[in-house]
Amino acid sequence: MPLYTADALILRTYKLGEADRIVVFLTRDRGKKRGVAKGARRPRSRFVGALEPMTEVRVAYFEKERRELVGLNYAETVRSPLAYSGVAAGSTSDTAGQHLEYVAYFAELLDEWAQEADADDRLFRLGASMLDAFAAAVPAEALARYFECWLLRLQGVYPESRGSLSDGAVAFLAASRVVPPHRVGDVIVEQRVLRELEAVHRALIAMHLEKTLKSDRVLRDLRRHA
Repeated sequence: MPLYTADALILRTYKLGEADRIVVFLTRDRGKKRGVAKGARRPRSRFVGALEPMTEVRVAYFEKERRELVGLNYAETVRSPLAYSGVAAGSTSDTAGQHLEYVAYFAELLDEWAQEADADDRLFRLGASMLDAFAAAVPAEALARYFECWLLRLQGVYPESRGSLSDGAVAFLAASRVVPPHRVGDVIVEQRVLRELEAVHRALIAMHLEKTLKSDRVLRDLRRHA
């Protein structure tokens, strides 16, 4: 029963039994994995604080042949989006809450696109780069359009034709090719352009996943009630 160590991003967790969790995580070198973190729901668990979505961790896990779930030995936090949202300091602001909803959105997109046990270093690096953007306080909507654009490009499903897009949308997409995530806030873009790209990206994502993401619906509900 070999022990593996890896850099990973936490994507989501599920309750298992009375004290455990199933953890879905994306590794840099071995793709997406699902594992059991025993005792993770206990107050003094060694996993406390390390299993939130989009947390970058160093994990160790055991893998058995013909077993779908691996056994998580530990998960050590490297960087957490909570450190950049104000939530860790007890903030209850609307901005902090919106930040966490976008964190959940990015994690759900990565989970939907990442393949089981299929290494994709570019996908991992895209996800990890979002933490740089959180630290730089990049506006959430602009960052979301950047993330969607790159995710769709990496998967080869972003159409080359730009004929139906406004000049502002074309300019933002061009900037996205050369600007790192933590500098997206420097790109001048109008709100109407972000909404235009949101509609385009949502349609592309829904077409290729054949469903609407739960976190996307939550974001739209938040906007309506803002």
